[in-house]
Amino acid sequence: MLYLVIVTLIWSFSFSFIGVYLSGQVDSWFAVAIRIVLACLLFLPFLRFKSVSLKQCILFMLVGASQLSIMYIFYYHSFNYISVPEILLFTIMTPVYVTLIYDLLQRHPLRWAYLFTAVLAVIGTAIIRYNQISTNFIVGFLLIQGANIFFALGQVGYKRIMELYPMPQHQAFSWVYLGAAVVAVICWLLFGDMNRFPTTTTQWIVLLWLGIVASGVCYFLWNYGATKVDSGTLAIMNNAVVPLGILVNVVVWQQQIEWGRFIIGSIVIIAALVLHRYWIVKTDSL
Repeated sequence: MLYLVIVTLIWSFSFSFIGVYLSGQVDSWFAVAIRIVLACLLFLPFLRFKSVSLKQCILFMLVGASQLSIMYIFYYHSFNYISVPEILLFTIMTPVYVTLIYDLLQRHPLRWAYLFTAVLAVIGTAIIRYNQISTNFIVGFLLIQGANIFFALGQVGYKRIMELYPMPQHQAFSWVYLGAAVVAVICWLLFGDMNRFPTTTTQWIVLLWLGIVASGVCYFLWNYGATKVDSGTLAIMNNAVVPLGILVNVVVWQQQIEWGRFIIGSIVIIAALVLHRYWIVKTDSL
């Protein structure tokens, strides 16, 4: 749980950094590729071929392609259509996807109590962020839902693969980042705009931070933490970044929010987490 909390605090800055310094200024395909390549280089020393089956390698590379490359492609392009607050709003469906996908991968009946607390977290986030939506909201909504689905598929897939084919997690993530990097670089070479590279020191610093810290370190810690909690807690923690991301917008970039809705929505999210961890999980284990 601690790993998920730490990563959530760090990720709360990513939305604004991308929206303020990269969106519309740096080619999205390049931003995705450089971010993932940096993360891959960070874990490349842990790449091992001995005592690792081809099936394990392929599965972990598919996780990386899903959770990182494909997710980021949808995510970065959404900034061309909707604002940072709207992106935060549209990410609220991720907990539901996590719960549903995990039950599908486990091949057992849907656990309605888990889905209930995930939906409760969605309601809490919607209370915080529901407001007027721009005319491009349909395209932006679909892009973010694509990002949500692939992000959920990747983290749940990683959790399930580690249960079936365990290996040291730093080695597993070297394969995860390698799979993500292959897909991201190919997409950049095929679709990228070679005339929209970063032009300022600030943009390069932001990309380095996103690649090494927000991706390289944080995705490892997030997936590591995902293997230490149940799928319901993981689902709810996916939405904890929303109120924190809003606070960053308010404090750093002087954005305005309705504090009443923010407080009520945050209480609902916390209530969903407490209800799940201290009632539903205990009841489920009896």
